[in-house]
Amino acid sequence: MCGVSKLGVRGWLLLGLVVVVVLAATGVWNPFPAVWDWVGSRKPISEPDVVWQQRVGGTPKSVTIAGDTVVVEQRTRVEARNLTTGTQLWERKADWAAVAGGDRDAVVAVGKLLVKGYELLDPATGVVRRRDDDAVAVWTYRNMLLDARCVEATDCTLSAWDPRGTAPRWTAFLPGVSSGLFADNPNLLGTRRFTTPRVEAGVAGPEPAPPLLGFPVDGRVHVVDTAGGRVVQNLEPGRDERLAVIGGRLLRITAVSRDGSCQYTVSARDTATGEEVWRRAGVNVRTADSAGCVQRQDPQGARNVLTGIAPDGREVVLDGYDGRLLLATAEGERLLAVDDRYALVRAADKRSVVGRQLGAAKARWTRPASDRAGGALTPYAAVLTGEKPNRLIALDPRTGRELVVLRSSANALAVGPGGMVIGEGREIGYVRFGTGAGGPPAPRPDGADEADAPAPGGDQIPGPRDSCGPKRELCADG
Repeated sequence: MCGVSKLGVRGWLLLGLVVVVVLAATGVWNPFPAVWDWVGSRKPISEPDVVWQQRVGGTPKSVTIAGDTVVVEQRTRVEARNLTTGTQLWERKADWAAVAGGDRDAVVAVGKLLVKGYELLDPATGVVRRRDDDAVAVWTYRNMLLDARCVEATDCTLSAWDPRGTAPRWTAFLPGVSSGLFADNPNLLGTRRFTTPRVEAGVAGPEPAPPLLGFPVDGRVHVVDTAGGRVVQNLEPGRDERLAVIGGRLLRITAVSRDGSCQYTVSARDTATGEEVWRRAGVNVRTADSAGCVQRQDPQGARNVLTGIAPDGREVVLDGYDGRLLLATAEGERLLAVDDRYALVRAADKRSVVGRQLGAAKARWTRPASDRAGGALTPYAAVLTGEKPNRLIALDPRTGRELVVLRSSANALAVGPGGMVIGEGREIGYVRFGTGAGGPPAPRPDGADEADAPAPGGDQIPGPRDSCGPKRELCADG
C-alpha cells in the first residue's frame, strides 16, 4: 500500500494513459475517435437552427452572397460555398478578395498585397474569367468594376469594366494615385457609413457605383463621372475645407473654430458648371473630432444622403443632390442606420426602434427594443441586434414585418434576397427568411403611399423619388 500511495495522482494518470494506448494499439478498445468527435462537435449557432452550418478555414474577413454562392474572404485565402447546402465549391490562396456584379453576373476579384494585378473568378466554379497583371487598385460595385494602373508615379489610367466584360467601358487619365490606394476598395472621398456591433460593415454586399467618385491624389481631389469616365473636376481644398463627393455633387465642407466649437458650412456645386446649387450652415456633419476643427473624416451617411446634427441638437438627413431635409429626429432620438430610402431611429424612451421612410412625415413602424439595440439597413432587410437576451432579427424595412428572429450571439455577415449568413468565430451558417416568423420581403414599390405626406412646418420634406438615384445610376443593372 505504501508503494501504491507513493505513485501519486500523476503516476496513476500516466499508467492509465499507457493502458489506453496499449488497448488502442492492439485493437481491443480505441476511445480516440469518439473523443475527437466530442471535441469537434459543433453546437448550433442560433435557435431556431440554421439551414446549414459549416466551419471555414479561418475567421472570415468578409462574407458576400453572390447569386447562388457564399464567398468567404479569410486572411490568406478565399473560398466559396453553395448557398443552399453550404458545401465548399472551391478554395484559393489570396491576400484580398472582393465581389463585383449582381445576382446573375457576379465575379470575385482576388489578389496579393503589394503585388500588381488581380484575377476575376467565377463564384460558382473558381475558374479564372479574366486576369490583369498591372493594376494597383480595384473597386468593386454591383454594376461595374474599376481598376487603376500606373506606368509611372504620375501617369495612371482608371478603367471601368462590366463585371464580366472583356474590354473596358471607358478609361480616364489620373495624374498618379494616392499612396494609400492599393488592393481592393481603397477609400475614396464619399460618405462614412454607420456601424453597429455584431453587424459586419459589408453586410449588404456590393453597391451600385455612384454617379461621381472623388479620388484623392497628392492633396487634390479628382472627380470622375462614372457614366463616361470624364474627369470633371480637379480641385485642391482650402485650409479649412474638406471635399466630399455625394449624390452627384461636389461638397465643400468648411469647419471654423469659434467660441470653443466648430462652426460648419456645407455647400454643393454642380461639377459641370462649378455653380453652387445649395448651401447649409450650422449642421455638424461630423468631419472633425476636436475643437481645433481639423477635418480628418468623411461625413456620415450612405450613398446619396449625408447626416449631421442641426443647431438645435437634432439629427438630420440631407439629400446630397439638392440639400433638402429628408428627415429630422425628435428630441432624444438617435439615428442607428440610414440608406437612400429608410432610416432606423432609436426612440427617445430607448425602449423601441422606429423605421422611417425618408421624405415621409409618419413613422413606418415601431418595434420594442433595448437601449443597446443596434441596427443596419440593406436592400433586402433591416437587421436589428439585441443583448440580454442575444437576438438577431431581420425585418422588412418598409413594413417592419419579421422575416426571421434568431436567438443567437452570432454576427450578421451577409444579407441576400432570400436570407442571411451569420457567423461566430470560424462557424458560419445560412438562415432563410420566413423560417422563424413572417416571410420573404415583398418587392419594394417605386411610388408613394399613405405614409408619404409632407412633414408640417419648417423645411418641407419631399415625397420620395424612385430608388434609382439622381442619375438613375442605381437602376443601371435593371
